[in-house]
Amino acid sequence: MRWDGSLGPQVARCGPHAVRERAPRGGFRDYPNVRRRPRFVAQITLYNEGMASGSATTIRPATPADAGTILTFIRALAKYERAPESVVATEEDLLRDGFGDQPYYSCLIADQNGVPAGFAFYFYDYSTWLGRPGIYLEDIFVHPEFRGLGIGKALLQRVAAIALEKRCARLKWQVLDWNIPAIDFYRAMGAEFLDEWRTVRLSGEALERLAIGASAPEGVEKDTP
Repeated sequence: MRWDGSLGPQVARCGPHAVRERAPRGGFRDYPNVRRRPRFVAQITLYNEGMASGSATTIRPATPADAGTILTFIRALAKYERAPESVVATEEDLLRDGFGDQPYYSCLIADQNGVPAGFAFYFYDYSTWLGRPGIYLEDIFVHPEFRGLGIGKALLQRVAAIALEKRCARLKWQVLDWNIPAIDFYRAMGAEFLDEWRTVRLSGEALERLAIGASAPEGVEKDTP
């Protein structure tokens, strides 16, 4: 999970790609970086429970009309992570992959007084050992002007509620190792930090080589599992 630090005024920002959360103890061997078609698509309802009395914040499922808003959140998060040039996704990509017959992701939008303030972007994976689905929270972000209102925490709570609704065994995300306040918050929440697992990723040319069975570069073991 790439977190912008909007759990509340007492929690500092935490980010995401340096040190990622490991697969859970006991063998959750499906790594979230490998995109797969989810087996379940959440039927999300409007969520206002848990918000402060009189609050103007609502959490709702994203619609195709929100594709541009989702992309804005993604770009804002990438800017926070000092990698704005890494975002190559387009509105067309988000529309195709999130709102077709077999969507690859689900997304929640938090509106404050009718203005998009934050989002949570997630998808489903599956534990072969438990025989149960899980949710991987890829991104969560709240615009700076809306922080301190508990919007980020409300988004996280809603994703957790969806996980229970869908009989998911786990909710997973990632956090940078230097964000101690966020780590303390997650630990107090009961989250596990599984340092014995390493995240593995193939992308770009390495992924293409593997797909076509091309030889590995010199110096790389070819038969290592």
